[in-house]
Amino acid sequence: MVLQAEEGRLTTPAVRVLVATAVPAERDAVARAFTGDVLAVGVGPARAAAGTATALARAPYDLVVSAGIGGGFAPHAPVGSLVVADEITAADLGAETPEGFLPVTELGFGTVTHRPPRSLVRALAEATGARTGAVLTVSTVTGTAARATALRERHPTALAEAMEGFGVAEAAALHGVPVLEIRAVSNPVGPRDRAAWRIGEALAALTEGFGKLTPVLESWKSA
Repeated sequence: MVLQAEEGRLTTPAVRVLVATAVPAERDAVARAFTGDVLAVGVGPARAAAGTATALARAPYDLVVSAGIGGGFAPHAPVGSLVVADEITAADLGAETPEGFLPVTELGFGTVTHRPPRSLVRALAEATGARTGAVLTVSTVTGTAARATALRERHPTALAEAMEGFGVAEAAALHGVPVLEIRAVSNPVGPRDRAAWRIGEALAALTEGFGKLTPVLESWKSA
């Protein structure tokens, strides 16, 4: 998406934004409020990284946004709420040891966390009423209370989990482009209970959030 200053205002640089979602339903929810480059790049960190990197190789962007629905850690991020990541963390990239889980960084290589621009995170949270905290990327969605507890113990600021953010962030980092992650909460992280999922409500929250994004990006780019 390319944003230009309105006639009569001081001219600001265009902001070209790539929004990467996992599936078409998320893409369509974003596109209802945000015109431009919104791509469904696939489920999971590997597909998300590959799809995002391919798009970034084809055209220049000022910002990449990983967006979609996800699980929220109760009671910090209830169903229907919006979360903006101040950290995008790969929660299960590492090794299980007798002493517990070790992230790949403690094994001596790689990275497990990307940090979006603080000023942009803060401005977006103020504009949308979103909560800010870590969003965890997992390759296996949490399905038990024990794993939910373990994740929060390892990541005390975590508000949500999803499957694509870290992959999108890795691709953005390789291209030198800042990244955001925005998640609308469709279900609690923990025991799988399909009857408790509120996907429609979460998609509506995603649309509403993106409807408030454009002026934030204009202000951020011109700051």
